[in-house]
Amino acid sequence: MKNILLLTFAFIIGTSFSQKEDLTWHTDLNKAISTAQKEKKPLMLFFTGSDWCGWCHKLQKEVFFQDEFKTWAKQNVVLVEVDFPSRNGEAAKKQTDEVRQQNNLLQQQFSVRGYPTVWFVKPEKMKDGKVNLTQLGSTGYVAGGAQNWVNGATAIIQEK
Repeated sequence: MKNILLLTFAFIIGTSFSQKEDLTWHTDLNKAISTAQKEKKPLMLFFTGSDWCGWCHKLQKEVFFQDEFKTWAKQNVVLVEVDFPSRNGEAAKKQTDEVRQQNNLLQQQFSVRGYPTVWFVKPEKMKDGKVNLTQLGSTGYVAGGAQNWVNGATAIIQEK
């Protein structure tokens, strides 16, 4: 009986701890830039159709929800979700006009034509106070699981 109680307690503690370890996905680019500059990390812009894009869901399930990715992301990038939900879906109703406009500008700036697309960029403050997003490279869904995707992403952010 003691062992069952100990195992149950350990499971509850472990579950609570792992839930606290979830990643932070920014939707406000300015806040993400501020964090990236403080932490001296590039941004990872994830262009997605959160409520309709099957390949986006596949990338999340096979890569972004995996421990290998979570560990890598915490150490290497600041995450930004650039979402394009269906017009009448719940995600669209929750998205502010400011975020929608920001996402449309980012889509144009990075010439995103398909989803999922992931851009890695380095935010650099200019003399006039504006921020330039220097492109490091992009990727999308890559078969082979989290470690394969992380290896490719690491190569992109380390090249420049």
